[in-house]
Amino acid sequence: MKHNLKLLMGIDRNSQFSTRVIILSLPSALLFSALTLLGLLSPLTSFVCYIIIIVFNMFSLFPISYELQTLRKYIYSLANEMDNNDAMPQLSEKDAQELAAAVNSVHRFWISKTDTLEAQTVSDAAILDTLPDPILMLDGEGNITGGNLAARQFLGTDVANQRIDALFSTNIFIAAVEKILKGKSETESLVFYMSGKYNRRVYAHINKLPWFSKGRAVAVVSLYDISKALSVEKMQSDFVANASHELRTPLSVISGFIDTLQTSAKDDADARDMFLKIMREQADYMSALIEDLLSLSRLEMAQDKPLKDKVDLAEVIDDVVQSLKIKAFNRSLNVKMIEENRIPKIVGDNHEIHQIVQNLVDNAIKYAVENSEISITMKTVPSIPSGSGLNVADGKAVSIAVNNKGPKIEKADLARLTEKFYRMQIHKDMKIKGTGLGLTIAKQIVMHHHGNLTVNSTTHGGTTFTVYLPIKQN
Repeated sequence: MKHNLKLLMGIDRNSQFSTRVIILSLPSALLFSALTLLGLLSPLTSFVCYIIIIVFNMFSLFPISYELQTLRKYIYSLANEMDNNDAMPQLSEKDAQELAAAVNSVHRFWISKTDTLEAQTVSDAAILDTLPDPILMLDGEGNITGGNLAARQFLGTDVANQRIDALFSTNIFIAAVEKILKGKSETESLVFYMSGKYNRRVYAHINKLPWFSKGRAVAVVSLYDISKALSVEKMQSDFVANASHELRTPLSVISGFIDTLQTSAKDDADARDMFLKIMREQADYMSALIEDLLSLSRLEMAQDKPLKDKVDLAEVIDDVVQSLKIKAFNRSLNVKMIEENRIPKIVGDNHEIHQIVQNLVDNAIKYAVENSEISITMKTVPSIPSGSGLNVADGKAVSIAVNNKGPKIEKADLARLTEKFYRMQIHKDMKIKGTGLGLTIAKQIVMHHHGNLTVNSTTHGGTTFTVYLPIKQN
């Protein structure tokens, strides 16, 4: 009965409301007991008066007790992050209202702070994820507390909560990390090799976070994959060495013949004519080599140059065929142009496109079997086939296929045709002159135009070089 009455009044059993009423009424009980003992009041009168005081205290304490109880529940709901769709509770007591308003203000303040911190954390994580190099954060025990997107892609796994020495087995790297974590150093930098499935040369920079930084992380590891840079450096070194070698050979020949003409063959007219002819050939070769080197250098530096010319491919091909007509005639070759459908003008660099067509047709004439035919076929295609390492343009394109009936090119040679200075051994054996840069130049032009270059070679069908150039540049 008592419990039901409390529920009816909206007071919880554990609110200690009854205890407060009894404690508040206790002085009155003592007073009435004393008056009864002194004979000033009858026991019945004292009991009735005490009951009246208890009822009075109950009604006096009920509002504040109820509101304190309501306020307590509201604060608990805020503290436990419950979904609170209701507004602040309606309270009648001024003190309770002010207390509820203060609690609500503090709650809103911390919600705002939390939202700001969460937004900042998400923003910081997003910024870290945009960085191109892997970044790992470590705690004092060597556990990875987090990593950016590049780190997750680089290591191919969820790096969080793993130990650094479980991902990296290189002793010098682990030793450098331990120096940072043990406070023996503030920063460490080193280059090491990641073996196994990674197979990369990596530059690592390890930094200890300042003392005022908060959170579990105490150190940051930045990783830089330098394998490509080292590969490019080697390519540049090889290029310089190859260029030097290619120039040294004709220079040695010319220098040797000059010495001979100045000494033993000084008065030998026949030897002089023969030597001068060879010297002219070597000088022409050096001139062509230097021109190709300069052309390749210009193309590599012009990769970001905007393409704005409206190029008429039929006109370009006709100019090239006319300029090489005598060379084709001397080898008894018939050059045929085929235009399968109406070819629109394309956006590109007129000089570069002329150069790539010139190189391909010149190669076709140079390596074709005598008394055969060379065909140059143009047509529009719906799209450019994708190529390894090439960023090809979207949309319609024009293909130019140059075919000759030369010897079949083996698969191993096909993969290396666009390498700088690469020449097939069969062509060297046949004493066919060339710098080995023509197809390298063609590849650079194709890359500049966001196109593609494919090669197909068969025993009976000959070799076909096909250039794909987009009609419009994206």
